[in-house]
Amino acid sequence: MTDICDLDTPAALLDKGRLEANIARAKAQCERLGVVWRPHLKTHKSLAVARMQIASPTGPATVSTLKEAEYFAAAGITDLIYAVGIVPSKLPRVHALNSRGADVKVILDSVEAARAVSDWCRAHAARLRVLIEIDCDGHRSGLTPDDPAILETARALESGAELVGVLTHAGGSYGLSEASDRERAAQNEVAAVVRTAQQLREAGFDIRIVSIGSTPTLMACRDATGVTEIRSGVGSVGDLFMANLGVCRLDDIALSVLVSVIGRQSTKGWLITDGGWMAMSRDRGTAKQKTDWGYGAVCDEEGRLLPEYWVRDANQEHGIIARRDGGAIDPTEFPLGRKLRILPNHACPTGAAFDRYALVDAQGSVLEMIDRINNW
Repeated sequence: MTDICDLDTPAALLDKGRLEANIARAKAQCERLGVVWRPHLKTHKSLAVARMQIASPTGPATVSTLKEAEYFAAAGITDLIYAVGIVPSKLPRVHALNSRGADVKVILDSVEAARAVSDWCRAHAARLRVLIEIDCDGHRSGLTPDDPAILETARALESGAELVGVLTHAGGSYGLSEASDRERAAQNEVAAVVRTAQQLREAGFDIRIVSIGSTPTLMACRDATGVTEIRSGVGSVGDLFMANLGVCRLDDIALSVLVSVIGRQSTKGWLITDGGWMAMSRDRGTAKQKTDWGYGAVCDEEGRLLPEYWVRDANQEHGIIARRDGGAIDPTEFPLGRKLRILPNHACPTGAAFDRYALVDAQGSVLEMIDRINNW
């Protein structure tokens, strides 16, 4: 069995035990709430990890790119929601997938988009299943629950497409570090989408899917009455941003980047590694949180946090590790070639730097190499 110290660096590691524990918590929460878990696969983009998450061989699951939809559908995971607003130019790819046996549902949030989808369906003798996106907290896209355009959008779909549900995402919860605030965000998320579903049902529409989802509100939700499913993504892997919010612990973070010490600047108190921002990503999401982790938190080869160190800066292929107190670093502790693990600020872009993961156990042995995909 290969040891992680035999891997070329930088390399993406997934701790199997942590990953399984995170997935088990999400499943247990959804079971407690009486809803289906439709995991978002955008963080890991890996078939092997998706198989750990989904309830059946066909899903359900959520994707953020059509390449993900194509990749997972080819492996038999066919019950998918493409949870990014649709445009007509992408409909041929969706239709091609569904013609091969998939059930890829799309989302939209305007009368304009609904008419465009219906027009395309009529022109191509297709029947695409659609969810209307609801804006529950002003974070990003969607129609607000009281917007009259919701009914108009639904009616525009009747001429070619098929309205099957409503969907929302409590994106504002990513700024909430207090558990009580996340609970309120979760309640608001549920209320907004359930109210909209009821409005549409009263107007005669058959709303079968009532979908909510964000990692911060998943565990904060206390009552999901009226909701049929919850989507969450990064929580299965975890990252420093989520740990700073209190959504997970540092010890829950399953993804790390294995790097090697390639040099030092003794007068500056720096270690230089081969894990620059191309490996860690440019995401500095923790900079405005309670703990700024720079470009990542430093752990030893076994994954134990070295709290006095951080990746204070990064160039394209160089990571700069320093002590938080600015003190000198003992070179005998960090000889040339020593391996370290770096926990990421944001697991999604960090994972995107790699085409595979080393799935590792608690002892640092590589259990297997698993593939992932990238791009759109």
